[in-house]
Amino acid sequence: MLPRILCVSLLFMILVGVYARRPLGIREALLALKKNPPADNNWWKTAIFYQIYPRSFKDSDGDGIGDLKGIMEKLPYLKELGIQGFWMSPIFKSPMADFGYDISDYYDIQPEYGTLADFDRLVAEAKKLGLKVILDFVPNHSSDENEWFKKSENGEAGFEDFYVWHPGRPNPADPSKPLPPSNWVSFFRGSAWQWSDKRKEYYLHQFSVKQPDLNYRNPKVVEQMKDVMRFWLKRGVDGYRIDAVPTLFEIEEDAEGNYLDEPLSGNTNDPNDPGYTIHVYTQDRNETLDMVYQWRSVLDEFQRENGGDARVMMTESYSRIDIVMKYYGNETVPGSHIPFNFRFITDLGKDSSAQDIENTIKYWISNMPTTKGLVANWVMGNHDQHRVASRFGENKIDIMNMILLSLPGVGISYNGEEIGMTDVWISYNDTVDPAACNAGPDKYQYTTRDPERTPFQWDDSKDAGFSTANKTWLPMSPTYKEVNVKVELAANNSHQKVYRKLAALRRSWTMQKGSLKTAVDGNVLVIFRELKNFDTIVTLANVGGSQQTVDVSRMGYMPLKGFGQYRIVSVNSGHHEGEPVAVNRIVLEPYESIMISATSNYYYYEVIPSLG
Repeated sequence: MLPRILCVSLLFMILVGVYARRPLGIREALLALKKNPPADNNWWKTAIFYQIYPRSFKDSDGDGIGDLKGIMEKLPYLKELGIQGFWMSPIFKSPMADFGYDISDYYDIQPEYGTLADFDRLVAEAKKLGLKVILDFVPNHSSDENEWFKKSENGEAGFEDFYVWHPGRPNPADPSKPLPPSNWVSFFRGSAWQWSDKRKEYYLHQFSVKQPDLNYRNPKVVEQMKDVMRFWLKRGVDGYRIDAVPTLFEIEEDAEGNYLDEPLSGNTNDPNDPGYTIHVYTQDRNETLDMVYQWRSVLDEFQRENGGDARVMMTESYSRIDIVMKYYGNETVPGSHIPFNFRFITDLGKDSSAQDIENTIKYWISNMPTTKGLVANWVMGNHDQHRVASRFGENKIDIMNMILLSLPGVGISYNGEEIGMTDVWISYNDTVDPAACNAGPDKYQYTTRDPERTPFQWDDSKDAGFSTANKTWLPMSPTYKEVNVKVELAANNSHQKVYRKLAALRRSWTMQKGSLKTAVDGNVLVIFRELKNFDTIVTLANVGGSQQTVDVSRMGYMPLKGFGQYRIVSVNSGHHEGEPVAVNRIVLEPYESIMISATSNYYYYEVIPSLG
């Protein structure tokens, strides 16, 4: 069956041919469509996006560091996995003080990762496979080795206010050494202000001292970063994941030219701890929302001028729910297509109950704006958070992936979650994450992000097939011989095979268009996806340690007929796909998760709501 957009376009082209007195045949119209496919503005709304941490994905040249050629080599794997697009953590030129989030040249590729030519080939190969390419855009700060910063530090014309500078507060003890302008604290510990001997002023850095904050109150900065976006859009990228959005703006100076101190949190007496203050003057300023809306305008304008499918924007923010929802835009101005929903990360863990998970799902959906066309999104993991298997337990890997890919909207996975990779313990001597290094040997394990960033596990050969180097940039997991792509593909059932089946079932009409209803029965979370005239698909996840029997026959919007069949089962399940199951008596073992399909009785106890 042809997708609706193709059917409409095909009919239109045939009619155009009729009016042009040269009727187009079906075959000719199809060939014309293949050459000039219609734009798809909705492709992302049910997509699975896969985050790649390039440094750890695949090393093609034996230096122990992943690269673009390595990613290109593994594009068929991504296609077979069933994802629609992937976003790569930063690949721009960088001194790697924060592994790419400190950019020295926004218009070039980090040599460790490859060249612009390598990038162009990667994009071209991805397009051949129908995969969308999303770049990680880092607008809040650059590297202190960026030419813009060097010019700003030297006070060169046009760059004087490219960054946030301040002469500091008077120091009664030593007038020649001003004090920092305020008590603002960096996310990487210590003052957010760094003195420049060259300029004789402080610059703001909310992250590493080598990551000076750009000044978005300067229109030249705003235009420069829009130019960066257009540069990569012209090279074929399909959108951006935008990093650290809440910190784009800080409060303006007062009438005396000073910055206000932030209130103390009372949570710690350590003035170097990021939690020492409440960040009311350095995060979530109203101007940030307008900047997000402006970036959306850049993407939409590019599509109008150049054609093709919608270019999408994902935004990173761990802010309050009411603030994150504003990123979507409003009735008159569109904003972020995908304001990241981190609630599975921030609100849930090993001890979460089925009710906790349902509450988390409903919390996001109930807070979404009512603007037509918006969709939910669900982020299960990323490069800054402990892995799913470590956060929830290895016995819940399939449960969490099944929940993720059963929900409507956008699903977002981090590389390695599909095979059940776990965090890797890393000694302080082997630690490279700057946040952890700054914390010192006694506290580094509380802040380190290295455990979830270790190299991807492709097979059971040396260093998991990631690299041929004598030493990889981070240590390999000791479990790589048992947990890897090759071993899991060879198994009768595995986390990876479950993930692939989930991605495939997600393309069904019910999963694409069906309504959502959730329910809880004891330790079992139940997710219904229903669409009139199509089989209902039900996900059941037993998050408890005891067997439980569930009757789902009348839990959904439409009652189910007597028997359904198992469609997907977790690796610990004793059932088999295609096996019949009575919908009024489904037995789930501890930590078992399943998806079944069943026929509905097409009369309504309730009206099925639209997903918009």
